[in-house]
Amino acid sequence: QVQLVESGGGLVQAGGSLRLSCAASGSIFSVYAMAWYRQAPGKQRELVAAITSGGSTNYADSMKGRFTISRDNAKNTVYLQMNSLKPEDTAVYYCNAGLSSTIRGPLNYWGQGTQVTVSS
Repeated sequence: QVQLVESGGGLVQAGGSLRLSCAASGSIFSVYAMAWYRQAPGKQRELVAAITSGGSTNYADSMKGRFTISRDNAKNTVYLQMNSLKPEDTAVYYCNAGLSSTIRGPLNYWGQGTQVTVSS
């Protein structure tokens, strides 16, 4: 059984920072691309940032310069450093990973989500 477990969400004032973590655990063979998505109330889920196994990154335009995605391949963990947070960043943030387990080929996995609330 493979799981993605997020942590680090919470309540922060506008202009503040938060760091999200997402650890993949279970019978993992290989982890490919990892990403963060977010979904605000009444809106569609959107990509925040993604990172390949080699460390190449891409960001949604509104996050460039404020958010940084990184990963620790030895720990099968992806991070999202969020700075200069704005009220419009309020959303549930979801971790996503493409990975192979010891019993299955490449599949897409999602975490349970972590709430980020930015107060004005």
